[in-house]
Formats: sequence, C-alpha cells, structure tokens
Amino acid sequence: MNLPNKLTMARVVMAVLIIIILLGGDYTVSLFGFEIPKLFVNESIVVDLKYIIAGFLFIIASLTDFLDGYIARKYNLITDFGKLVDAIADKILVNSVLIILAAQGFIHPIIPVVVIIRDSVVNSIKMLAASKGKVVAAIKSGKIKTACLMVGIVLTLFYNLPFELWNISVGSVLLFIATILSIVSGVQYFTLNKHLIKDK
Repeated sequence: MNLPNKLTMARVVMAVLIIIILLGGDYTVSLFGFEIPKLFVNESIVVDLKYIIAGFLFIIASLTDFLDGYIARKYNLITDFGKLVDAIADKILVNSVLIILAAQGFIHPIIPVVVIIRDSVVNSIKMLAASKGKVVAAIKSGKIKTACLMVGIVLTLFYNLPFELWNISVGSVLLFIATILSIVSGVQYFTLNKHLIKDK
C-alpha cells in the first residue's frame, strides 16, 4: 500500500463520512457551553452546519484526488489497485453527493441523472478499450466538466456563499455548465472511440 493508494483509500473514507453527515439530522455545535443549531448570516441566510462540514471534507477529498495521481505519476507508483480504487473513489465522492443534494432539494435531479449516465457511457468505452489493449485519453471538455462540477458542488454545500450575498448563483451556473459539458464530452468520447465498438 504505497502513498498514492493510501490517499485514495482516505478519499473513500471521507466520501463515506460525507454521505453519513449529509444524511444525518441538523447539526448542533456546542461552543463554550452554548448550543448553536444554526449559523445566521445577515439575519436572512440560514446555514445548516452539516453542509459546511461536508463542504470542507469535500475540498480535502478533492485535493487527495489531485495528489494521489500526481505522486503516482511522478514517482512511478501507478498500480492496478490504485487505478481501480481511484475510479471508484471518484464516483462515490461526486455522484453520491449530487444524488443527496438533489434529494434534499438543493439542485435539480437532472444534474445527477445526466452526470451518472455520462459516466456510465464513458466508463464502458474505457473498459472496452482496455479489453482491446488500448487506452482512452482524457479530453479537454471532460476536464473542464470535472472542474466546474467540483467547484459547483463546493459552492452548493457552502450555500453559494459569498456570492449569495449579491444574489449571484455561481454554484448553480457552474453545475449547469458541468451538466452541458457532461453531454458534450460524452458524445465526444463516443465519437472518438466508436471504431472500438464496431466489430470487424
């Protein structure tokens, strides 16, 4: 179990912890003997602390996603176990949070539906390519989609603060862009690799 794989496993643990926190009840924080069930901003925005906690954990988990890949490539520590668990960890972290946010009314249900369908199509193409000894490289639209998705999720968990103070829905816009790019990148992956699907 090398360092990149440890970071990946840590991401799995954090993803499960985030799920538990988001599915739990309203969080109360005991501070100097006082119970604080909610955090108020400008006496108009009510923030449930469990989303803030989940947001910080999501940021840390996302950073491990970058670090494990960087360390594995730099020090030649890439393993089959790492590839498998890394892909699983990413889906648990992102897709589960999207589903929960949709179920709790923070985002439109179409967002997780599109993202999960796209991921299923792309992963199927990658598995097919691997069975034929080929590697499907990441494309630019997919990378931009991921960036918009991660930042959009973080902002949603943070109640779109501080942009919410100026009524600018940055989080929602980024998630909308990520949804569109999910469709675009999915089509691109299929188009670029459709020759792998056709039998001779």
